This record gives sequence, C-alpha cells and structure tokens, in this order.
Amino acid sequence: MTTSAAASLDASATPTGAASDPASLSQKSKPAFGILAGISSSHMINDMMQSLILAMYPILKGEFSLSFTQIGLITLTYQLTASLLQPLVGLFTDRRPQPYSLPFGMMSTLIGLMLLAFAPSFGFVLLAAAFVGIGSSIFHPESSRIARLASGGQHGFAQSVFQVGGNTGTAIGPLLAAAVIVPFGQRSVAWFGLAALLGIVLLLQVSRWYAAHHVATAGRKKPATAAPYPPKVVMGAIAVLLVLIFSKYFYVAGISSFYTFYLMERFGLTVQNAQLHLFFFLFASALGTLLGGPVGDRIGRKPVIWVSILGVAPFALLLPHADLFWTTALTVVIGLVLSSAFSAILVYAQELMPGKVGMVSGLFFGFAFGMGGLGAAVLGIFADHTSIAFVYQTIAYLPLLGVVAALLPKGTRRD
Repeated sequence: MTTSAAASLDASATPTGAASDPASLSQKSKPAFGILAGISSSHMINDMMQSLILAMYPILKGEFSLSFTQIGLITLTYQLTASLLQPLVGLFTDRRPQPYSLPFGMMSTLIGLMLLAFAPSFGFVLLAAAFVGIGSSIFHPESSRIARLASGGQHGFAQSVFQVGGNTGTAIGPLLAAAVIVPFGQRSVAWFGLAALLGIVLLLQVSRWYAAHHVATAGRKKPATAAPYPPKVVMGAIAVLLVLIFSKYFYVAGISSFYTFYLMERFGLTVQNAQLHLFFFLFASALGTLLGGPVGDRIGRKPVIWVSILGVAPFALLLPHADLFWTTALTVVIGLVLSSAFSAILVYAQELMPGKVGMVSGLFFGFAFGMGGLGAAVLGIFADHTSIAFVYQTIAYLPLLGVVAALLPKGTRRD
C-alpha cells in the first residue's frame, strides 16, 4: 500500500471526539468505511488463497493419485486447525486484544501457500492445509471484532462487508486456478504469494488503527452490558444457531469440495469448465452474503435466518435431478439464499452475549469451519463407497433442519 493510500484509509476511518471510544464508535459514529474496506480486502485475499486448495483438488487428485477420502482429509485438516483454535484465539483476545496478530495470521497462510506449491507428497499437502487453517484461526476472530468496532452501529452491514470479501475471494479462486494453475501446474501457486504480501501490508494499516483506538481507551472503564435473556435461554439459542451452522456448512461442504467432480462425472465437463460453474455458485454466495447483513439490520435477524436456511430446501431437493442448465441455475439460487444466513447468525449471537465478541466470533467461525471439514471428510468416504450423485441426493435434506429456527427466543427486542 502506498503512503497516500494508507493515509486515505486512516483518514476515512478515524473518528473524532467522543467517537474514539469503542463503545461510542460502534453505536454513534458513521461506519469507518476505510477500515471495513481494508479488512474486507484482506478477507478476500485470505479466502482466495484458501479456495485455491479446493480448486486444486482435481490437479492434486491426479498428481498424487488421491481417493475421495483423501480429498476430504485435506479439507478436514484445514478446517480443523481453523476451527479448534478460533474460539481459543477469540477468548484470549477478548481479555488481551492483539492488534498486530492479523499480519501474523496472513504470514501463516503465506507459508501454507508456499508449501502447497512445492509439496512433494500428500503429507506435505496436509501440512500446507494446516498452516492455512492456522492463519484463518488468527485472522477471523480479530477481524470480526474490528468489523463490529468500525460498524457505526450498523453491525449486520459491517459483518456483511467483511464477509463478502471472503466470499469474493472464495469465488475467484477457481477462476484463477483455471487460468493459472491448470495450464502451468502446481508450482504456479507460488505466484499467489504476492497477494499474501499485499494482504500483510493492508493488515498492518488496519492493525495500526485498531492499536491506536485500543491504547486511547485502555484506561477507561467500559460500561457494563447485560445479556438480553436469562443464561439458560441464551445457551439454548446458541445451541439452535449452532445446529443451523451445522446444516449450512455440512451442505456447503458437499458443494464446494465435490461440485467439480459431480459436474465432470455427470455431465462430462472439463476441469476448467467445471471450475467456471463452481465460480457461479461461489459468486452467488458472495452476493447473498453482502445482502444478508443489511437486510437483517432492516427487518431483523430471525426472518433472514428462517428464509436463508429453510427456504433453500426445495432447491436443494431438486438439484440432484436437474440437467446441466438447471443444475447451474439451482446452485446459483442456493448460493444466493443460503449464504445470507451467516452474517445474521453471527450478529444475532454477538447480541446474545455482549462483551464477548471475539469468543463468539471464534466459536461460530470455528464451528463453521469444523463442520465444513467434517462434512468434506465424511462425504468423501461416502462418495468412495457409493457415488457423488448419491451424496448429493442425501445432503439435499440438510436444509430442512432450518425448522429449528422456530426455537429461537421471542421477546420485545427487535430480532
């Protein structure tokens, strides 16, 4: 980032007067658009590099003669290292904020990318996936906290801006893989390290802004915030939200990990054409993420949660029986609707447990990644013993779990 660009980012993000307090910054000031743009762009770079692993599955399968079970293990390794560490990172940073941890997280992802480029065996591929997962475990809890801090009270909007960066990065990964990695091979992944270096520069600027606000408010007594419901109700609501996350990410694992193989097996597409169709799904997911948060700010979180999970069920049930055109159309609708859930779920959970933004963010990001990894591993084994088509017929029922949203608490608060 140039000096002028950094200055512009800081200028657009720096509040004045009383707004320098994080509580008032979150509730009274306008959104810090420069900071939101910075973390969203960094999220795009982070998740783009992660999606390269998914996009490379056909290449890795051929290079190392992998089974679908081993393909699932790659996703499981990445997702577990991310999911197990994220709640711990979030809990620690709730007590002791670490503004400059973000560039270190991106550095871990960069190391994983370099290992992936030069991996001589399946074991090194797993090691590369683990480093990428560790990077995510550091990046997401603190970035989510910064998004809330920079939201100006528009929490759903801020989370959507943050999330859409990640979804956009995930979407363009297959396109970049088709344009660069497929024709030039595994080692061409190393060129994407330049994007990681850009991400480190961006995150240094975001971390400087975050550190300045943390130092300015470190000695101030923070106002106490009470949970909106009794502890038992809060814990029950958190459990319901985690069931919804399980439904969403177990299903998404079947799409993101095996969609290219499904298209190649059922419709005879080439690797590059199949990755283009994967891009359509992932781009729709990015658009849905962008819409979900602001809609939740306007009409409430629960209606968005209801529609985004349960509403996708008819399309998921039709998908295994569709031709190529309708398969693409249905996956676009599924991506658009289903992806709108996460921002609403995360903000709803943060409002259930005020003062624990890092821990809640780490828990939900971590659980989402864990369910995605577990889903990829289980579905990979299932595909080896049956077929990918049968896997798609089976997971089509998962969105029906959205009915548990009826158990979320009712009250006078706008939800």
